[in-house]
Amino acid sequence: MDSDPDNISQIPPPLRRGERSDRMGKMSREKGKRFERELAKIFRNYGYKTARRTSQYCGQSGDASDVIGLPGIHVEAKHQERMQLYDWIDQAKHDSFGTDNKPVVFHKRNNHEILVSMQLDTFFDFYREWEAGNGLHKAEQENP
Repeated sequence: MDSDPDNISQIPPPLRRGERSDRMGKMSREKGKRFERELAKIFRNYGYKTARRTSQYCGQSGDASDVIGLPGIHVEAKHQERMQLYDWIDQAKHDSFGTDNKPVVFHKRNNHEILVSMQLDTFFDFYREWEAGNGLHKAEQENP
């Protein structure tokens, strides 16, 4: 290739309108897919052997959850730097509407641990189940 700086053939063509955002959008989607696969692996490591990422486009999975395999849980997975937690919770609620699944958001930022967010009612549903399984509520009533 000619090293002449005036040679216009060496200058890359300008980005077309929206091209950068398309590339960034694809990178973001790929990051999301990696996070969904990571979550499925974590779920399997915790003993939920059927956990897997779903195909959410074109209605292929029949389930709008990002990862399936946790019975009763609608998993919304978000690996983003800018937190939009209420929007994510709204999405999980919308996508789980009409099912018995509890909407739960698994989220993280780069170089941070995974966090789990849910509505207060959902938390207490889980806590009461945990409490009942450990006999805590009964012991509390017996020893006020």
